[in-house]
Amino acid sequence: MNRLFYPALGTLFFGMLSLPTYAKVSPEQAARLDNELTPFGAIRGGDSSLGIPGWTGGLSKAPAGFAGSGNFEVDPYSEQRPLITIDINNKNNYSQYLSDGVQALLAAYPGSFRIPVFKTERSFAAPADIYKNTRVNAINAELDHGGDGFINAYGGIPFPIPGNGLEVIWNHIARWQGRYFDEVSSTAQVLPNGDFSSYRERNQLLSNYYATNQSASSLENILHRYMNQVLPPSRNAGETLLVHETINQVQAPRMAWNYFPGQRRVRRAPTVAYDNPVDGYVSDDADMYNGAPNRYEWKLIGLKPFYVPYNNYRLNQRGLDFGDILKKGHINPDLTRWEMHRVWVVEATLKPGDRHVYQKRRFYLDEDSWNILIAENYDSRGQLWRVNLAFTQQAYEVPTMTTDMIVYHDLISRDYTALGLRSQEKSPRQFPSSPPADSYWQPASLRRIGTN
Repeated sequence: MNRLFYPALGTLFFGMLSLPTYAKVSPEQAARLDNELTPFGAIRGGDSSLGIPGWTGGLSKAPAGFAGSGNFEVDPYSEQRPLITIDINNKNNYSQYLSDGVQALLAAYPGSFRIPVFKTERSFAAPADIYKNTRVNAINAELDHGGDGFINAYGGIPFPIPGNGLEVIWNHIARWQGRYFDEVSSTAQVLPNGDFSSYRERNQLLSNYYATNQSASSLENILHRYMNQVLPPSRNAGETLLVHETINQVQAPRMAWNYFPGQRRVRRAPTVAYDNPVDGYVSDDADMYNGAPNRYEWKLIGLKPFYVPYNNYRLNQRGLDFGDILKKGHINPDLTRWEMHRVWVVEATLKPGDRHVYQKRRFYLDEDSWNILIAENYDSRGQLWRVNLAFTQQAYEVPTMTTDMIVYHDLISRDYTALGLRSQEKSPRQFPSSPPADSYWQPASLRRIGTN
């Protein structure tokens, strides 16, 4: 990383560094969310030298041609073409804007991995009530128990003017993704030779933190409720997982239940957290990072411009064959879109005496939405092991930024896992205004759901 801080920020960024650790900000600081900062805490102004425009409200309405809720999004930037394409031959010209993990992917796959860079579009937008709640959180929210959770926040970004790495990572965990979403997609595991297998699943997430009938004092330590169901034609079809995700998971670990059709019984799932292995990644890799942050020391490196995946509407255009997306070593770069954005860089180092397969981790969070767009994970030898990329797009019908696909690259085994393949489905991720009733999200409902 050649430059730790973005020089154009001047006193603005260093003013952020002077904020008290683990503390809410003053009303005077919060007032910056009305002018020099966006309602979510990003810098409103752009940088013409880097092609970063100012934020003017984002993409909050559907573009022409969108058929309405439940239909695949229209790419509002479909007529644009790459400004440059970065590959192994010219990467040194742009290395200061490429993360270590992205440079490692270029080196690992020199003949095929490349980065098509498009015009930067600051497309992120959220509803007015979410902005309002974020402003309230700015002067009230605090980290809890040394950062194991947070308190006095509800319905918006907890720390829009962050003072440390823990506050930044909590902004990702509690970011705005809509109040409820329901999707059917596929997960694919791709072998080093390019062969792959996939399975379909249904994912539903109901946010308690953003529910309209809640408040900062009524959350009862529940962030959201999540349901996952394996779908036909998988031989495991009907297997269902229910999770009640807590905010402070050190104080009260997440609660989870499984239903297995062959047993026709609902069982309390074992605690799944930290580095429990999944399919090509570990538990707290899900959603780029989730769960309790207590095993790491968190350091805020700074705010810096990088090329990152952004506005990736092409990846899940309806009817696209999985074979056109999934290539040897990585997904098809010609279907991806990268842009120059300012990102918060946060580094996590394993605490002495704690256990995790990752000794060090580095995260790159979009300043506008607080989504982690790139994650780099190092093993116990200090070797870069896994590089995770989140391909996002603005769901303008909500509006929110949604992670459309996450790809977990293993630089050692040379395989990868891609989550969120939707191009073969009848509809994309949906955001119904009327989620299932509370009874749906209870263990007693799993048997009925798993047999449907």
